[in-house]
Amino acid sequence: MTTPLILTLTCADRPGITARVTGFLYARGCNILDAQQFNDRAGNGGTDRFFMRVVFDADSASADTLRAEFAALAQEYALEWTMATGNRPCRTIILVSKFDHCLVDLLYRWRMGELPIDPVAIVSNHPRDAAIREAIGDVPFHHIPVTPDTKPAAEAALRALAAETDAELIVLARYMQVFSDEQSAHFAGRCINIHHSFLPGFKGARPYHQAHARGVKIIGATAHFVTADLDEGPIIHQDVERITHADSPEDLVRKGRDIERRVLAEAVRLFAQERVLMNGGRTVVFRG
Repeated sequence: MTTPLILTLTCADRPGITARVTGFLYARGCNILDAQQFNDRAGNGGTDRFFMRVVFDADSASADTLRAEFAALAQEYALEWTMATGNRPCRTIILVSKFDHCLVDLLYRWRMGELPIDPVAIVSNHPRDAAIREAIGDVPFHHIPVTPDTKPAAEAALRALAAETDAELIVLARYMQVFSDEQSAHFAGRCINIHHSFLPGFKGARPYHQAHARGVKIIGATAHFVTADLDEGPIIHQDVERITHADSPEDLVRKGRDIERRVLAEAVRLFAQERVLMNGGRTVVFRG
């Protein structure tokens, strides 16, 4: 059995796109295994763009040949598109600071075969102790300290590491350093951050304590793309958990870490499986 291919595309909405795409695949003996589409209609406040994700068995056709032939159709419809190999682990760099619960969870899910990533490097602005080094295992660890004076050099080192490892995804797993505008632009569309609130929400230091002081009845976490606007990037995944008046700030922190772990892991899975398409300041997420 051949490895499936995943075609994702977006363009200005117009009649006939689905027919042309599926007809293209049919004419080349491809068998569609899964197909999802979305029309973001302008009349409903949308962008009037069309989005599609198709998983198909290419049979005897090579991926390179299909990509070359599809380019003509893509030019006709002004498509933004990718055609990726399915079941291919996404080469990923994970950044972490002092809180390592998200890092350890991602590595556990990867080792269990639940997360289709290939961790090519772990980067921290703090040295790691022996216990965390053991959890990391054989994944290469890089200590890149960051201070106001060294920040430009530190960011350049991360860009160089991403190029050296052919990283496709950068994950900020509670990495407590703000990217510069240059760094955000460099990794645009392939850098995911986990925010310890259900955005929009309480910003700044000690968010769970702020939430507790306000007597909230629900807490959450948000995974989003990194942009130059701090914590304002397109949202990929969110989740929440109900709390009560009996919960202390420490209870909120404990429950919040659980939410952060699962929200970030799901966002990484969605990205790695080519399920997230950009739609201006929002995303289209084809779940499955």
